Amino acid sequence: MIYMDNSATTKVRPEVVQAMLPCFTEQFGNPSSIYHTSGADAGKLIETSRETIARCIGAKSNEIYFTAGGTESDNWAVRSVAYALKNKGKRLITSKIEHHAVLHSFEILEAEGFDVVYLDVNEYGQVDLEQLRAEINDETTLVSIMMVNNEVGTVQPVEEIAKIAHESGALFHTDAVQGLGSFEIDVHKIGADLASFSAHKIYGPKGVGALYVNSKVNIQPLIVGGAQERKKRAGTENVPGIVGFAKALELLDGDLQSHQKHLREMSSLLIKRITNEIDNAILTGHPSERHPGIASFCFEFAEGEAIILDLNFAGISASTGSACTTGKAGASHVLQAMGISDMISHGSLRLSVGYFNTLEEVDTVVEVLKKSIKRLRKMSPLCD
Repeated sequence: MIYMDNSATTKVRPEVVQAMLPCFTEQFGNPSSIYHTSGADAGKLIETSRETIARCIGAKSNEIYFTAGGTESDNWAVRSVAYALKNKGKRLITSKIEHHAVLHSFEILEAEGFDVVYLDVNEYGQVDLEQLRAEINDETTLVSIMMVNNEVGTVQPVEEIAKIAHESGALFHTDAVQGLGSFEIDVHKIGADLASFSAHKIYGPKGVGALYVNSKVNIQPLIVGGAQERKKRAGTENVPGIVGFAKALELLDGDLQSHQKHLREMSSLLIKRITNEIDNAILTGHPSERHPGIASFCFEFAEGEAIILDLNFAGISASTGSACTTGKAGASHVLQAMGISDMISHGSLRLSVGYFNTLEEVDTVVEVLKKSIKRLRKMSPLCD
């Protein structure tokens, strides 16, 4: 199998698995059982992992809260800030291309009487900063814009967005799930007040993530019933997952430039070959300000789902967009916001390369894709 859906999830690195194993067999205690060695040892693993993750993103350890993943972190950040600051104002700002964890959170708030502004994006998927400046006001409490779009890979100017938010007294949250491990992240340099992260996008385990909360921000508890995570998220911690998360990030942080180069070599070859060798192949997302491992396209006169099935039959895993929207009817909300017609967007394909991929695999994928597109277009009534 050739796996090119790393934006959906990644294969866990062997070093990460090895780091996690003792948590199942030797250091398996409950971190809240502080009066015996087994519990205390598990607690130390969590705090060491917290310090590692904080160091890798330029934060302090007491600014890291462990969660079940990026979706939970997004929900917690958006809704907690909105509720905590509603007496100051009920105006909230996000973009039309956010992950549904963010969009659906804002939709809930909107139904509860909050005033939500959904910013437009340009043809490359970058937010309209002038619209942000025009819409933000003294009653705005939160601006939430993702760092990297998970479908087309476009990188947002988050530092400028944070600056605009702060000038109006609003907090800034960024969903940094797709950026972690592929870009150097310093949350204080960015100006993020809150940031969401997930382990399974960086060759770590599923079911664990983190929310960075600036120490000046008083976030409301997510789950009550225990003193875990400084009484903000009750429940016995996922010790193996947390340890694996920290190990995965530590590995990438120590070799970030090499990893970026590896991803760019493969995605650049994908983009070059596909745009040169397949007619009517449209590269989506920003041509340069993009994730180093994401190559997304729309193919005219071909159905994205049919392309995916063809690739899968040949032993290749890919996606038509975000894995979180699989099974949903209708065109991608991201491509629609970018001005791409529904007819064209139905031919979307996202190829996302990762640590374990090779240039040889890229060549194989392109050859299979060429045959698939040719076959599907022969069946299309729209293609002469």
